[in-house]
Amino acid sequence: MSARLVAAGSAAGQQPWSRETPALERPGQLDQPWWRSAVVYQVYLRSFADGNGDGIGDLAGLRARLPYLSWLGVDALWINPHYPSGGADGGYDVVDYRAVDPEYGDVSDVEALVADARRLGLRVVLDVVPNHTSDRHPWFQAALADPDSPEAARYHFAPPSEQPPNNWRSLFGGPAWSRTPDGRWYLHLFAPEQPDLNWRDPAVAEDFERTLRFWLDRGVSGFRVDVAYGLHKDAGLRDNPGEYSPTLFGHGPEQAMTWNQPEVHDVWRRWRAVCDEYPDTMLVGEVCLADLDEVALYSRPDELHQSLSFRLLKSAWETPAFAEAIGSALEAFGRVGAPVSWVLGNHDKDRMVTRFGGGETGLARARAAAMLLLALPGSAYVYAGDELGLPQAHVPDEARQDPIFHRSGGERAGRDGCRVPMPWNATTGVGFSPTRSARPWLPVPAEWKRHAVSRQTRDSGSVLHLYRTALGIRAEHPALGSGEATVSTRGDVLTVRCTGGGRTVRCVVNMGTGTALVRSRGQVLLESGPGVHTSARSVALPPDTAVWIAES
Repeated sequence: MSARLVAAGSAAGQQPWSRETPALERPGQLDQPWWRSAVVYQVYLRSFADGNGDGIGDLAGLRARLPYLSWLGVDALWINPHYPSGGADGGYDVVDYRAVDPEYGDVSDVEALVADARRLGLRVVLDVVPNHTSDRHPWFQAALADPDSPEAARYHFAPPSEQPPNNWRSLFGGPAWSRTPDGRWYLHLFAPEQPDLNWRDPAVAEDFERTLRFWLDRGVSGFRVDVAYGLHKDAGLRDNPGEYSPTLFGHGPEQAMTWNQPEVHDVWRRWRAVCDEYPDTMLVGEVCLADLDEVALYSRPDELHQSLSFRLLKSAWETPAFAEAIGSALEAFGRVGAPVSWVLGNHDKDRMVTRFGGGETGLARARAAAMLLLALPGSAYVYAGDELGLPQAHVPDEARQDPIFHRSGGERAGRDGCRVPMPWNATTGVGFSPTRSARPWLPVPAEWKRHAVSRQTRDSGSVLHLYRTALGIRAEHPALGSGEATVSTRGDVLTVRCTGGGRTVRCVVNMGTGTALVRSRGQVLLESGPGVHTSARSVALPPDTAVWIAES
């Protein structure tokens, strides 16, 4: 039994993770790079834990909660941007890539975080934002002041004219071009405060390589690369063949001039060479393209180690959709020899419980989906709070901060609802800050006290215990998270058969409305919820539940 599965004693006022439980290596995986089957926990830093009482999550708060992540059983944590920022887009408008926003701490806090994490067997992955900077970045300020400056060549500027240079649209709404005080146009595929960099200027590439080395020298284990499918744009700034209208699964031909230019792959080859100088490090890219074969190309052996697969994140709760999402990803990434990086939740998408129907139905489906995620071969990315079964939070309009909400005139809700701070205990302020009087940067719903970590640690049937138990079993079974898998369906029943280390484990999910009878010749390792009945040869699986069966 893994050390992480042993129940820790809980004295009065003491959480079960308060003693260190060092991570164990996965059996049979010592010859494989850690990232191929890692479970990576995404920390939205501003919303995870406040260490100094100002209502904003920070590095000190995260350091204090590292034992919780070790107790939970994850392998690494990815931290959303911690850099000094203009504050226009939740930290994704960066002013200085080799510094820390004072709201979060300083560089020494990152170094201390990495050291503490390593003592607990955890790796730290940082977010890096190479597609655009803040409009407050020194380069952009210099470019505004002097159109002939070297810095002006590091962005996309067009001369004064009556109309924008082309029909490109911002992902946040409206045109992708804004005017400078002297009448020039500049490109921003996101908010106007986020001018896009011109990666055809060598100075841009050279500076980012210095940034990678700066943080790798401080012991981080790699980077999640924001908008990895962007960076290069059509050299002639030609019109897109269609307006901004990505498909369900990402951008396609209608955005042919703005995304997925062939030159972008050369950037990742250079970045891969940098990471290869630092053993045991990795790059994982955000690649939001409709064509999974194109997404997988970013994970070729000389490019990024991983590119995130968002199909499950965007699939409806139905057997054909999930089967297609899994099967197509396994095939596409298999063709380039890369593992799939599975995602079911993140800081840009409504919470799983809400997406899957809300209430008890959504919660049951989210529990079953978690077991599916953790069974699949490859790495799994878990968004902070999903292990608590958090629903999408309602944020009053006056408290919303997402530029999507404001630039759309309120027509699009934006992403604030999935970024509300973590509930750690059931007191006023839910334990997010060290003092109850601190006001969190986004309001926390009063009913979230029932989701608090402190309550769920005491409930063996909680979502938190399901995640911890599943992670412990995954660590012991090479068939889970590694090896090979095949997906099949029978009516509303989805089965993923995972084989590795000489063992086979089936993950069976009932996505229908009636109880399903599933053949069972082996040991039931885990059930996602109550009501599962097991006999010598079969398992009666209620709707919206999952089971892991180790075949004998």
